[in-house]
Amino acid sequence: MARTSSTNARVMLGLDFTAEVRRLCVDLTRDVPELAHIDMGRVGVSLCRSRAEGRFGLQATLTPLRFEGGARVGRRRGRQYRVERCLDEAGQELLYVLSLYLPRFCENPWREKLMTVVHELWHIGPQFNGDLRRFKGRCFAHGRSQRSFDAQVSRLVDSWLARHPSLVQLEFLRHDFDELCRRHTTVHGTHYRLPKLIPVDAA
Repeated sequence: MARTSSTNARVMLGLDFTAEVRRLCVDLTRDVPELAHIDMGRVGVSLCRSRAEGRFGLQATLTPLRFEGGARVGRRRGRQYRVERCLDEAGQELLYVLSLYLPRFCENPWREKLMTVVHELWHIGPQFNGDLRRFKGRCFAHGRSQRSFDAQVSRLVDSWLARHPSLVQLEFLRHDFDELCRRHTTVHGTHYRLPKLIPVDAA
């Protein structure tokens, strides 16, 4: 059973980065109709450390915690598996984990950071059943064209920005990691250990 390992289990000074990202995601899912199917109460937001410096490389990932169609059991390489349960700090089972890789994520322009967050949210299937949004063809995660997927994400971002969100909502996106540390002394957040695939015959 995967549980959170949180650096903010007690009250801490500084910037809780995962709390800021969660607030942003709640606003996005409330205000953008195409994201309204997402319940952020079932999505864990996780802070991870990027292994290399610089802005290029893995920025964020979305991990689905169910198999195709929301099934709890799926087949990999001819064998059946289930996903280890992942609980938040209140004991509620999560359906997805959104991971941000710092400091790399923070080294990009603010709009690119926003695009990255929306990109990962757009991967969440419209049934919100723990599975990804699936497109026809071999490249089911992005469809035939990564460019088309990214264009849709850009339209969603423009739609949200057109609603004139408060600048306070975006303040944490406007600074790189060093500047966030200068302003807040520390940057911390919740970390989720990603669940393992467990063979069904070993359960």
